[in-house]
Amino acid sequence: MHTNDRKLVDLIKAVESGATQLPDFQRGWVWDDGRIKALILSVIHNYPVGAAMFLEYGNESIHFKHKPIEGAPANETTEPDELILDGQQRLTSLYNALYSKNPVHTKTDTGRKIDVFYYLNIEKAIDTEAEDEEIVISVPADKKITSDFGRKVDLDLSTREQEFKLKYFPLNIILDPSETQYWQFAYLKYYNGDTKVLDQITALLAKIISPTQQYQMPVILLEKTTPKEAVCQVFENVNTGGIALTVYELVTAIFAMDDFRLREDWEERKNKYFSGDVLSQVSPTDFLTALTLLSKFKLGGTVSCKKKDILSLPLAEYRKYADSLCIGFTIAEKILTEERIFSAYDLPYSTQLIPFSAICTVLIDGNKIYTSTVRNMVKQWYWCGVFGELYGGANETRYANDIVQVVKWINNNGDLPKTMTDFYFNPMRLLSLQTRQSAAYKGIMALILKNHAHDFISGAEMDFAVYTSDKIDIHHIFPKNYCLLNNYDKQKWNSIINKTPISAKSNREIGGHAPSVYLDKLQKKGSVSKIVLDEYVESHLINHDLLRANDFNNFIVDRAKKLLRVIEAATGRSIPGKDSEEIKKEFGASLA
Repeated sequence: MHTNDRKLVDLIKAVESGATQLPDFQRGWVWDDGRIKALILSVIHNYPVGAAMFLEYGNESIHFKHKPIEGAPANETTEPDELILDGQQRLTSLYNALYSKNPVHTKTDTGRKIDVFYYLNIEKAIDTEAEDEEIVISVPADKKITSDFGRKVDLDLSTREQEFKLKYFPLNIILDPSETQYWQFAYLKYYNGDTKVLDQITALLAKIISPTQQYQMPVILLEKTTPKEAVCQVFENVNTGGIALTVYELVTAIFAMDDFRLREDWEERKNKYFSGDVLSQVSPTDFLTALTLLSKFKLGGTVSCKKKDILSLPLAEYRKYADSLCIGFTIAEKILTEERIFSAYDLPYSTQLIPFSAICTVLIDGNKIYTSTVRNMVKQWYWCGVFGELYGGANETRYANDIVQVVKWINNNGDLPKTMTDFYFNPMRLLSLQTRQSAAYKGIMALILKNHAHDFISGAEMDFAVYTSDKIDIHHIFPKNYCLLNNYDKQKWNSIINKTPISAKSNREIGGHAPSVYLDKLQKKGSVSKIVLDEYVESHLINHDLLRANDFNNFIVDRAKKLLRVIEAATGRSIPGKDSEEIKKEFGASLA
């Protein structure tokens, strides 16, 4: 890696000739008129605008396709010397505003597309008291600023004579010394060598034009030998126009070398397989990670899906496994639906879908994944990950362990996977699960639904159809206002223990009433007997006797026990510490 300062004029000429280009996958130019003006002002005031980062073309590990900067005349067949990794927005803006003879295609701050030229107000530029917005202006492509729906011309710079008359310097010649000099001679000729005008031009040259022509930008150059993972790290760290680039962008570029359009392929797969409620948040990077995991597992040897592994994924391996992996994702989605996880919003961990889908894909062989025994083992592994809260950080090592160990556990009766032996759930965690942001909170709600929970009014079991049509959401069992009125401990009444999935209609009837009161209302509203309504209540892991007696403290203890039991049943693992002194102190009783 080399760092040195380069003249802006040299950088712009390299853009013009095509010696400096963009990787083909770089997204479009996005800067608006206001940001371009601010950038121009920084340059003409000789303020730093940040370093640019280039990659020497012909990288031994990544041979990107390339394209010229937007607005540059270079042909796409012109082979560059360098590719811009960071600095696209700045260099594109400066090339088009300070060098190109064509209008700049940009947009207003409201997003309306405009074509403009940029000018320098000569008298304001040399006035130390002038405001920045008076120094640099943009004018429409016809070089006329109008008002009254075009009927009144407020500023006309459409000819050289008008530029001279109104004393505006065209900024798209400032980096061309010969053109600037020619314009200067014509300007002085227009004013017949007026000494005041000569002084103004001399000041403009000294203060603005010459420093701009000598302006330098720091450039960091990555050599041809830079490894792929280092280039990827650059793309993940730099932020081009507010759009962060990922490993997916690099793989897109790598595959493009073999004329494979990964972006189009992913869009087709996304529309076909990933448009459902659960899989809608699967990203192309998630898919590539899962495919790398699957490919490495199928190859044998060490399994890994780190960044460098994804970047080394051969196109042949992608083509070989992409279709089957899509099926694996849909099987994972079906299993999650069976477990009453109906949407991405209710998904405990989107990251866990990566090993989940790869495991399901492997288990398609011999139709194992379609048998109840294998399916239940996969579910057990899944819930251990959720309630062990094991997928919240960097997970690549766990993914690799998962696919190897879960498949071995299922196929060869191997040892329990590490995700299962790592499982630990502290019973005290029930009190701290206060919002649906945590994986365990979402997991418990799914298990309540899986217990064949029925709506309190309609009596319908909350399957996918009811869940979506009846606007099921999570609400308090002992209502919030009732708990506040009775000064109950908020840590208890606002915890997962006092919450359950309820339809919007049922929740309206519950209101802020005592359970004994709202149960009577629900009984009448649903036209059901007390016995039937009590069965609906019990399906939510709620003791109906304690609820009807408004016995909050014993209700909390009883439901906590029931929630712990369903977690143990889902994970196949026991939960220790249910009768610890801490538990007895906080709950007033053992949860064993």
